[in-house]
Amino acid sequence: MKKVRVAVVGVTGVVGRTVLKVLEEEKLPIDEYILMASARSAGKKIKFIGNEYEVQELTEHSFDEHIDYAIFSAGGATSKQFSPIAAKHGCVVIDNSNAFRMDKDVPLVVPEVNPEEITNNKGIIANPNCSTIQAVVPLKALDDKYIIKRIVYSTYQAVSGAGRYGVEDLENGTENYREKKDEFDNINIAGSEQYDLKKFPYPIFNNCLPHIDVFEENGYTREEMKMVNETRKILKHADLPVTATAVRVPIFNSHCESVNVELEKDFELEELKQTLRNFEGIVVIDGKDEKSYPISTEVSGHNEVYVGRIRRDESVKSGVNLWIVADNIRKGAATNAIQILKKLLEK
Repeated sequence: MKKVRVAVVGVTGVVGRTVLKVLEEEKLPIDEYILMASARSAGKKIKFIGNEYEVQELTEHSFDEHIDYAIFSAGGATSKQFSPIAAKHGCVVIDNSNAFRMDKDVPLVVPEVNPEEITNNKGIIANPNCSTIQAVVPLKALDDKYIIKRIVYSTYQAVSGAGRYGVEDLENGTENYREKKDEFDNINIAGSEQYDLKKFPYPIFNNCLPHIDVFEENGYTREEMKMVNETRKILKHADLPVTATAVRVPIFNSHCESVNVELEKDFELEELKQTLRNFEGIVVIDGKDEKSYPISTEVSGHNEVYVGRIRRDESVKSGVNLWIVADNIRKGAATNAIQILKKLLEK
């Protein structure tokens, strides 16, 4: 029987390391792993599934010897350059970047939502944006039963979504405040001159920044437009009215989203909650206790999408408000990619 060989590209980054962690947990029927990264990380030793691996440099010849599947978590530029090379050699790429998400020939997949798209690939499968992934899981459950008419997104996104430098900006800001608390108490605590910023345009410590990725001509950020366009593609509603405001908040991990959904069909609230409970990959935390709702610190480290604060929007005929929380590095990237890989292995 032919051995199954899987490459993990970008293993030294935040998402790449989590991919390895989830793979260790899943114990998939894979015979051989090849760990790859850029030239500056080549040669590093990584302990993985009881073995020590040496990180190989990703080059144009990395896929000359057959590899069945590859998970790419090395950024859009790397994916654009090397994913087509891997696909040309018969490897199926699961790409975590935004390089191919809106390509009409590339399936954009969340396995709980549109698993049928996995087999429609031509060598590349795109992992959606992290904030889109966690939103479309409960939205699919509602769309199947009630048909979605309109969506309003407001996201509260953790700094881990901005990579290592985003995390460092929050760590440095927190430490700076602790060291100079007496000074800060007497000045503008958000003064940029007090911080060594590596990622964000303003200090993320003690601030909420309504600015994720670059601004587009229409006044929306690229992150907001990713959510709009990716939601339409995944749910297969090309003209669905969707709007979004994406905000970076001073928490380390797990994105939160307030999602307002207007539905075509009316609903009974308890039935709607049960619809969400019954859907694969969703955990509903929505009891009568005043503290019964999902929060980032409780969700971090888990693979599911958590939904709470489920309540009728009384301003429209058939509207509902949802509070959606998920680990953006796991379900928002690594876990979703590995769920796609599992489906490929099953087929």
